[in-house]
Amino acid sequence: MKTAVLIAIGDELLSGIRREGNCAWLAWLLHDAGWRVLGMEVVPDESLQIVRELERWVGRTDLLVLSGGLGPTHDDRTRYALAEYLGCGLSVNDELYDRIAARYRGTSLEELIERCRQIQGLIPTESKGVYNPGGSALGIYFERSGTRLWSFPGVPFEFKAMVKQELTFLLSPDVLGNASHAWKSVGVVGIPESRAAELVPEVVSDQRLHISILPSFDLVEFVIRGEASLVDSSARLLRQRFAGNVLPEGCASLPEAILSTGREKGLSLSCAESCTGGMIGAALTDIPGSSDVFAGSAVVYSNEAKQNLLGVDPSILRARGAVSGECAEAMARGALERYGTSVSVAVTGIAGPEGGSPEKPVGTVWFGLAFWTEKKSGEKSEEKSEEKPEEKSGENDERGRVESYSFVCQLEGERDLVRERAVRVALISVWRKMAN
Repeated sequence: MKTAVLIAIGDELLSGIRREGNCAWLAWLLHDAGWRVLGMEVVPDESLQIVRELERWVGRTDLLVLSGGLGPTHDDRTRYALAEYLGCGLSVNDELYDRIAARYRGTSLEELIERCRQIQGLIPTESKGVYNPGGSALGIYFERSGTRLWSFPGVPFEFKAMVKQELTFLLSPDVLGNASHAWKSVGVVGIPESRAAELVPEVVSDQRLHISILPSFDLVEFVIRGEASLVDSSARLLRQRFAGNVLPEGCASLPEAILSTGREKGLSLSCAESCTGGMIGAALTDIPGSSDVFAGSAVVYSNEAKQNLLGVDPSILRARGAVSGECAEAMARGALERYGTSVSVAVTGIAGPEGGSPEKPVGTVWFGLAFWTEKKSGEKSEEKSEEKPEEKSGENDERGRVESYSFVCQLEGERDLVRERAVRVALISVWRKMAN
């Protein structure tokens, strides 16, 4: 298996001002193609530290990719560190930089791009320049001791464009000689990580496979890598062992599972969100093509919005409050009617840090689901009970029967975590309802 090391360079990454995403994105591409990523490092804009990383990894890995430090300012030290490592000087590669300058000719940026030539066009004399199709800084390439090194700018869209330009040929299993290499992901809902591992000991202990068990809130993902036939048989065993709790094949996340199930069964989905503020809709629309299942999400933070947009009865808000099963259920039914979907989910709660009470502490979140079922001959509407913590109700019309229910969770953590967990609970509830 070919190996790779990825290094992100920038003081802003170590201080937390910016989040590193380039190396994580490239690591996924490499993983998908059958590479083994030995490490991902984040180092400051210091030549000495960069040189030390080069000395550590060159000759020990097949591929070394650097992200960042190629800008025009004083703190961009990567090109100088590479020249120091190679023991050479720097010179401007006018041939490549002319191609960059030509893109800006006749624009307001023409003068600025030319001023940057003497810095952003510099490359070590013992390396090759790499054309940048999206920005003004040249990349750098050299090979030493069996290691191929590429250094790209850290601006995300420039980094990605240069990776696609330079490394696509390396991201094929056939090129690696790993045509039989495969990997699969199997997602399991509602079973703790330790228990999930105990239920499939023959897979977890198989030395011929590389197994990663990735837990998150109420979801465990098994990532299986190895020879294709072994991966397939292990994935089948997992699906059999966790039947009823396993996401559809090819789905690594709950939004993917919801969209896949909706397409398979011809179901549509809408949302009504209070404390999550549109996060459920965002999770679904992050996936291209989601519009064939997902209709929309009504963000109704205030009581007035709940009444005006979803038709929540003011008496419910006065008597039970916005954070209640009755309100969650009314929101779900309102979204079902407004969007005309098969299923709807609603979330209303207290994410904090303030707003809690002894009766409804911070982290109290109510969820409501509403859905159409087939109308039965002679069926009558049910009266909704206000006493049960999980409520169900239904009503008939010419289209069939609408049923709904609500349930409450006490979610731990600070505001962001409560909201993230509320999204996960809502998605799990929707997926289980659609799957059944």
